[in-house]
Amino acid sequence: MSLSAPLRSRHDLPGDLAMWFFILAELLVFGIFFLAYAFARTHNVELFNASQLELDRASGVINTVLLISSSYFVVLAVSRIRRGHSRSCASWLITAMTCGAAFLVLKLSEFSGKIEAGINMSTNTFYMFYLGLGFFHFMHVVLGMIILGAVTLKAWRGGYSAADHAGVETGAAYWHMVDLVWIVLFPLIYILN
Repeated sequence: MSLSAPLRSRHDLPGDLAMWFFILAELLVFGIFFLAYAFARTHNVELFNASQLELDRASGVINTVLLISSSYFVVLAVSRIRRGHSRSCASWLITAMTCGAAFLVLKLSEFSGKIEAGINMSTNTFYMFYLGLGFFHFMHVVLGMIILGAVTLKAWRGGYSAADHAGVETGAAYWHMVDLVWIVLFPLIYILN
């Protein structure tokens, strides 16, 4: 390599470093819950399989499509702000939040159906995990919606630019974490037996 050749540019994590520490901590917590679920399942396979059959897999699939779609829309929002298109970024974030809101409505419907059927966290070990993990993830979606809402408002007002958009990338990183957790949670709870 010649001395006049340009040095390779540094690739930093997108967004705020503090958010990445928070995301890693959250993934660790979810990972511990997933391991506890797997351990409990190995000791109650028949119970877990029978309880799984009572879940609405169609709503789980729809929720998976909603969250994957919302993550795609967030990617489009980041792409738009990197080109300096603040309003277009905000529009894609609104589309992503619409998918997130639909996820929440469908999940609430699923939870209320279980509660109306008399199912709660003390029904059995499977439902303890189903309701506990599901609600924990639900609250992360709510927090993600709040974060994306704040980012959307700032983007709509022109608060981000092609040169300064770390807030958009920070919000996007958190939202992708929420999506990633669901991609693990959905097959673990709804499908694997």
